[in-house]
Amino acid sequence: MASMKTVLYLGVCLSAWSVTTADNNYALRAQNVHWVSLDFKTILTWNTPASNYTYTVLYSMDDSDWIECPDCSQVSESECDLTNYLIPFNRSYNADVQTEPATMNYNHDTEELPHTYSSKFNPYRESNISAVKFIVEDVDKSRVIVNITDPLTSIHQQGRQLSIRDVLKNDLKYKISYYKSGSTGKRDIISDSSMAEVTELDAGQSYCFIVAAYIPSRPKSTQYGAWSEQCCIHGHTTQGMDIERSGE
Repeated sequence: MASMKTVLYLGVCLSAWSVTTADNNYALRAQNVHWVSLDFKTILTWNTPASNYTYTVLYSMDDSDWIECPDCSQVSESECDLTNYLIPFNRSYNADVQTEPATMNYNHDTEELPHTYSSKFNPYRESNISAVKFIVEDVDKSRVIVNITDPLTSIHQQGRQLSIRDVLKNDLKYKISYYKSGSTGKRDIISDSSMAEVTELDAGQSYCFIVAAYIPSRPKSTQYGAWSEQCCIHGHTTQGMDIERSGE
């Protein structure tokens, strides 16, 4: 009977140890792992609930094998810049944030370490696009040209910094919204290029313009970039005006 009590006692202790270990592992996991991406600069961020631990980030393309990010191995920071590793852009990526004791040695079994996995992320379809800069130039009394500067990415290839058009190519369009001063009516045009002609303007009238990148091939929630500041023309001059405009 005493032997049975001993076995039961050991079983309870082992069970409690397993639960405690599992709870501790959960407590040490990186939390709130999510992607932050603007103009194809993509950073994985997370919360660090415990001190004296380091983190290693692994990533996977289209559910293939995990690859350790060489820039984010046993780091104490709570973010990892994966911009230069998420190429090709139009692929689905996952990330794994592995939590490690600061004193971990190379013989440690990484499978036993706490892991936190990100949601899937596709830079081509989901990276936010910043507000563009543009100028409006008169052609004649009823026409203007809108010249848009493609935002730059942080990606360099063959010694050249890429713009968002280098990445999105023909999928990138621009939506130009404009209205006549004193009017509540707004007109929109979609331009396939970074230069667009706006016609049929009333001579001598003032018009205001705003522009946003538009990628119709994307999911609806990420089709529009941030809206630009407003630019108004008065006769044959242009004047920039700082205002706020929410996206559509």
